[in-house]
Amino acid sequence: MLAVDSYSTASTNVELACIPDDTTGLERIMLAAQGDLQRLLSSYFARPIFIELIYAHCSPRLKPASPENPISQSRQVHLVCASRTVCIATSTVTITSPDCERLFLDEKFPIGQTFRQLRRHPKFSLLNVETRATDGKRELRRTYKLETEGFVAEILEVFPDRDMFVRGEAWLMERKGDLETTCAGSTDSRPEWLSVRKGNTVH
Repeated sequence: MLAVDSYSTASTNVELACIPDDTTGLERIMLAAQGDLQRLLSSYFARPIFIELIYAHCSPRLKPASPENPISQSRQVHLVCASRTVCIATSTVTITSPDCERLFLDEKFPIGQTFRQLRRHPKFSLLNVETRATDGKRELRRTYKLETEGFVAEILEVFPDRDMFVRGEAWLMERKGDLETTCAGSTDSRPEWLSVRKGNTVH
């Protein structure tokens, strides 16, 4: 296992194996997130994190979800902060419980919030971590699985620019500065995230 989370009456220890040598402490926190990445990113940036659904392809729902009649969905979402994409998450979800089917497919809760609605802590398995250089930016990627009875999600997350974890607010505002330069005629001085209300925000 690439992640081992152990505890006793006196200590807690999280071990991450086979991760890049230059991984920062903040990146390690994000890599160890277990269905609560939105909350961590919101805490870091001190702003709401919105989910924008890019696509969702679901298998036929002919019967209520059960172990004998599983329902699967492949989906991709962007986690957006101040109009900047901070993470791209591509997932395959398998549902074998009517309650999970209702929360996820009918009430449209995202994966992390589905576990919160169920009031369950998912089993977490970190499957892979890697870095890539893409278009001059340093990506950080992780693949992991979250599991509870009736609901399993395997997720690939891509953090498109590791500089976000170094520069924080300055990184967020780069895009805003570019937009203000190209839209100099605008008189609206409100931060962009106040006027952009797409998808689900973290509670």
